[in-house]
Amino acid sequence: MAADGVAGLRTVVLDCPDPWKLSEFYLGLLGGEVVRAESDDTWVAMVDPQGRRLAFQLSPEYRPPRFPDPAGSQQVHFDVLVSDVEVAEPAVLALGATFVHAEETFRVYTDPVGHTFCLVWFT
Repeated sequence: MAADGVAGLRTVVLDCPDPWKLSEFYLGLLGGEVVRAESDDTWVAMVDPQGRRLAFQLSPEYRPPRFPDPAGSQQVHFDVLVSDVEVAEPAVLALGATFVHAEETFRVYTDPVGHTFCLVWFT
């Protein structure tokens, strides 16, 4: 737990229409392994190589965030550090990501169900 906090963050959970399918995308993106799965396919949790937990929860009526949309909000997004964006970009696109736009030190994508993430690097 954090030294000054009341609690510690255990898991970030994303709603989605297919938890197993989305977990496969993030396992391909971040590496790691599945650490918990419900037998009814409504919940899958993974841990990345650094020990961070990410989970995927079935949302039968899931609607993706609209981004970019000045009237809407992406709600949450991930910044994913890469050493070479020119190598990483084709890999994330092959996993099922969609390119949104580029800036000088990051590129914005959505995962297969519309959650936003950025590939970031240091120049």
